Amino acid sequence: MSTAERLSALEVHIDDLRLERAEVETAAGWSRVTTTVVLDGAGHEGRGEDVCYEPSEHEGFPTPDLIGSGSLADVSRALAAEDLWPAEPPGYKASPDYRLWAFESAALDLALRQAGVTLGDVLDRSSEPVRFAISSIDDPAAWLAVDDSLEFKLDVASSWDEDTMRSLAATGRVRVVDFKAYYDTSKVDSIDDPATYALVASIFEGAILEDAMLNEETLAALDGALDRLSFDAPVHSVQDVLELAVRPRQLNIKPSRFGTVERLFDCLDWCEESGVGMYGGGQFELGIGREQIQALASLFYADSANDVAPADYNTATEPQGGLPRNPLPVPGRVVGFAFGAV
Repeated sequence: MSTAERLSALEVHIDDLRLERAEVETAAGWSRVTTTVVLDGAGHEGRGEDVCYEPSEHEGFPTPDLIGSGSLADVSRALAAEDLWPAEPPGYKASPDYRLWAFESAALDLALRQAGVTLGDVLDRSSEPVRFAISSIDDPAAWLAVDDSLEFKLDVASSWDEDTMRSLAATGRVRVVDFKAYYDTSKVDSIDDPATYALVASIFEGAILEDAMLNEETLAALDGALDRLSFDAPVHSVQDVLELAVRPRQLNIKPSRFGTVERLFDCLDWCEESGVGMYGGGQFELGIGREQIQALASLFYADSANDVAPADYNTATEPQGGLPRNPLPVPGRVVGFAFGAV
């Protein structure tokens, strides 16, 4: 029985559905809005977070009729039959998957809580301390001055020159470098220049190279570093991985990109069977979503370059001490789909 099949067989009873909205102003000056789906049932609540990036996408949020009892597979089928997206087209191609994942993860959380078990219990896996990297920062050296245990996932910027790259690499703490070549937005630098690829690959020796555009020129530029390629944005299923021009040695696992419990855990199974390494990815979650990506990391890829740092790292306006250090310790037993107490 596959991992997804084991989870889909869980029974769940839903009495009510509620929504909770959260919003913060980021250090970069943009508003981060998320909506938490809360499913109540039999004295328990299950939570899942919608991480759509456009604030307008959180208006007119759908409330599908999920009331009743059945298996987690039944809830998934009910959600597949619902229109969870408003009339306006999504701001990002991945947004419908983000929306669906909020409901699917809330149902999974509720099913586990009603059964009185953890995700690890069902999967016969033990939680391990989670090693994490932080992202969305400009100056690793400043952060290292307050905490030398930190590691980093950096987005390549169009403003980087060779001196900048060498300075960043000299910290010795950059685990992942992200080209973001597959993003359909002007809000991030999307790098597809072969010369930049070659320079990054040579300077950041040993670092994972994420989301490089694959064509004849870029593949030539990355010759000798193809075993360090990883992918994130193009991957929403195992089939997406199989259709890539090269077979990656690593994948960035963001549960919300997969949309459903089935697609996510089928991919985790495939990676383990195929010898593909994994590390966790974040979506600037403001609530339970952060706990859930840490929970997955603790069970499947605890010692990887996980971009699942505690939320305080995302909201900090400048480097500061006193934040959790590497690795995140395993908390006491937490029933449901979460890493820490919620």
